[in-house]
Amino acid sequence: MSTERRGLLIVYTGNGKGKTTAALGLVLRAVGQGLRCCVIQFLKSARGRWGETVVAEKLGIEWHQMGRGFVFRPEAQTQDAALAREAWALAQERILSGEIDLIVLDEFSYLFEFGWLNAAEVARWLSEQRPKQLHVVVTGRNMPEALVEMADLVTEMVLVKHPYDAGIGAQAGIEF
Repeated sequence: MSTERRGLLIVYTGNGKGKTTAALGLVLRAVGQGLRCCVIQFLKSARGRWGETVVAEKLGIEWHQMGRGFVFRPEAQTQDAALAREAWALAQERILSGEIDLIVLDEFSYLFEFGWLNAAEVARWLSEQRPKQLHVVVTGRNMPEALVEMADLVTEMVLVKHPYDAGIGAQAGIEF
């Protein structure tokens, strides 16, 4: 077994809660080990002051919220698609920069589900362009097979029970 550092492609997918939470746990671990991290959230709005963004500021973690939120209206699809492609361009820039050791592409699978990006093209780009040492973490439900197949680690979150089903709303510090 080699002890040489090799960048991993890590996928957190599935219908269960915890994909972003797991990715952010890796960010905390990486920062603790001196790695430089970047998080790009493809759907969350920059207007929100989420718990994770507040602590990221305190820890000096590079953080980008590139969407308008989880509101999908057919009349806004063109704007949402443009924002998603802009976020992917930023992700590509940060991946190639040589300035980070780990990047999280949060809510990334939705871009493929909505047809805003082509999964095979993204997988090919990552395979050919991603620096050998860079860790890439992608999250989202229904991750395309092209990314799952090339990943080094895939974890599928399975929904067993959720408080929403019992009428319990989102909790500060748990969902946001």
